[in-house]
Amino acid sequence: MFEYLRGTLVERTPTHVVIECGGVGYRVMISLHTERVLQTVDTVQKLYITELIREDSHTLFGFATLAERHLFGLLTGVSGIGATTAQLLLSAMTPEQIRGAILGENEAAFSKVKGIGIKTAKRLIVELKDKVVKEGGAIDLLPTTTKQGFASPVSEEALMALEVLGFSKAHAQKAVDSAIKQDAQAALDVNNLVRIALQLLSS
Repeated sequence: MFEYLRGTLVERTPTHVVIECGGVGYRVMISLHTERVLQTVDTVQKLYITELIREDSHTLFGFATLAERHLFGLLTGVSGIGATTAQLLLSAMTPEQIRGAILGENEAAFSKVKGIGIKTAKRLIVELKDKVVKEGGAIDLLPTTTKQGFASPVSEEALMALEVLGFSKAHAQKAVDSAIKQDAQAALDVNNLVRIALQLLSS
């Protein structure tokens, strides 16, 4: 089992990165929050890892902090929430927002996220509230940094990210176009563009 990977960042997108360690390139799925704190390509980065092994796939999920990895583990431990849905949650909401919604029993906040209905939102809150209360401040906001540039056009990167997260190309394209109309500056930053598009898709 991997605890963490430390190596050269050779590819970076809103949904996954490739890190080269000892001559081997590892494709690692990430949330938007982890993506935001990563440095530019060709720098040495460290990601805490969770492995998801199935008969037909072997997927690595990476996190900038142990706190986010722990939250990912809590989310995927809830019946009805798989790794992809947990990744989407961590992209649509900050870790602190998730924690606050659990403590405040805010079902509506979760049900706005694709793949989570009212029943699943209620189950999530019921199963995790006591754990979050006992852990206190164990789940914290990730640090933020200034977003760096991307090798490909921002809108194309945003569209790809939304498709990977499970949205149809048509809906993703419509949301990206609407996000750019809503905030022209978003077109310069793929992270902000995906975030606004996700809000539109969840509304």
